[in-house]
Amino acid sequence: MPNRILQLINDNRQSPRRFEVVASASGDEATMYLYDVIVSDDWYGGVSPQTFVQQLAQISASTIHLRINSPGGDVFSARAMEQAIREHASTVVAHVDGVAASAASFLAIACDKVVIAEGGFFMIHNASALAYGNGGDLRATADLLDKVDATLVTSYANKTGQTAEDIAAWMDAETWFTASEAVEKGFADEVASGSGPSNAAGWNLSAYSNAPKVPDAPNAPRSDPAAQQLAPVAPPPAEPPKVDIAAMRRRLELSTTL
Repeated sequence: MPNRILQLINDNRQSPRRFEVVASASGDEATMYLYDVIVSDDWYGGVSPQTFVQQLAQISASTIHLRINSPGGDVFSARAMEQAIREHASTVVAHVDGVAASAASFLAIACDKVVIAEGGFFMIHNASALAYGNGGDLRATADLLDKVDATLVTSYANKTGQTAEDIAAWMDAETWFTASEAVEKGFADEVASGSGPSNAAGWNLSAYSNAPKVPDAPNAPRSDPAAQQLAPVAPPPAEPPKVDIAAMRRRLELSTTL
């Protein structure tokens, strides 16, 4: 859904994001960090399939660790990235370090093994899109979304062994699975050792309806609601639009190699 993707990007301009490949000292393993939104065009931010697939194709290590902390993004872009993972000759292990939401979940289940952090989340939901035009146009969009959802149900069912009916119901409800629930339902294979905090807290997930609420810090001061009503805070000055320099640099590097 274009407006949801734009909201994810705009809401997370200040969030720490990362997309890079790091080779091990031995060269036998490589780690790919996908800590960003999945987009069809990364000129304004996020990771596109063009960038992802090119970087993945250049890895010759026998084992690739795909570390995921992504709120999702464009469904067809993620499908292209997913297929590249499935066709890669290396063993690919997904590590859900924070959240594998929406389109990012496709990448996780495409891997040979899925390991999720104890505080991580795995989210599935129905596809959505903006639509305009006459009744025929809107019905055609609805038909397309139904077909997309049917393919997602099949992919999740193949990974988990769950029934298509259960998968469809979870998608309808925009279901967020905790680490233990993701393993129980078959979306992940094991919970990572250790109990570090979830990186999911680093994302603004308000673009979604049922995103888990991040708890307050234990010693965080609490404001007085009455005082807030008596002394309203003036809105901050408007900031100029921010350009994602890292995404622009990736685009320029990509254009010189094709």
